[in-house]
Amino acid sequence: MKSLQSFAFFLIFVVLAFDICESKDCSNPFKTIVVSQSDTSNFTTIQSAIDSVPTGNSQWIHIQISPGVYREQVFIPKDKPCIYVEGAGRNSTSIEWSSHLNATFVTKANNTVANGITFTASTIFFSMGKYGPKKNGVITAHERDSPNDTSGFVFKNCNISGTGGKTQLGRAMGPYARVIISDSYLSDVVRPEGWGPREFVGHEGNLTFVEEGNRGPGADKSKRVNWMKHLSGSELDKFLNISYIDEEGWISELPKTIFI
Repeated sequence: MKSLQSFAFFLIFVVLAFDICESKDCSNPFKTIVVSQSDTSNFTTIQSAIDSVPTGNSQWIHIQISPGVYREQVFIPKDKPCIYVEGAGRNSTSIEWSSHLNATFVTKANNTVANGITFTASTIFFSMGKYGPKKNGVITAHERDSPNDTSGFVFKNCNISGTGGKTQLGRAMGPYARVIISDSYLSDVVRPEGWGPREFVGHEGNLTFVEEGNRGPGADKSKRVNWMKHLSGSELDKFLNISYIDEEGWISELPKTIFI
């Protein structure tokens, strides 16, 4: 079973990364944990709330995050599945981290869902932060080591913008990296070449970087790398359809008391 990979992306400067682990069922009812930056809250950081989840957890844990900017790195280990992280809305709750060496949000656990937080919403914003250096960056870095690996990063109906530098849409972290961006707005924050092979120069034919149906000044593909793939029809639809991340039907098993 897969983590919710439709929201999964690896930002080098503001980073969200998801992984895949063994299947784990989650029982109901769920338990709610509240995170607030108020001194009266039991948990003032998201990571401390996650740390409180018992190892081998098998019930849904609803981590409800109050409005605010949470400047921390968040990690959900493989042995803590069944966690639903919910912010107060994409304009109210954000998780930020300035390091390009580590991901801001990483989950290796199964049945991880995130919603209402800036990195899981339909707006992706590239920024080095108010006091950060004005450098170029990259939005995605997908790792896929085999052509038989079914994983990939898919962005549909997104708004990709930013400030303080220019960014590539993605670069390869594995020899078969796969990223699809479709039906989205791309601002001029996107670099003309769009994509980078990293150390896989000479093997770009194995990479699947795709842009289809996008708009905006950053969607101009005239200067993109010449090895960018083109997908259409059923080839493209299989990635854009929800079945791509729900082949086992796990989304229908989410507790209706939360996901309504």
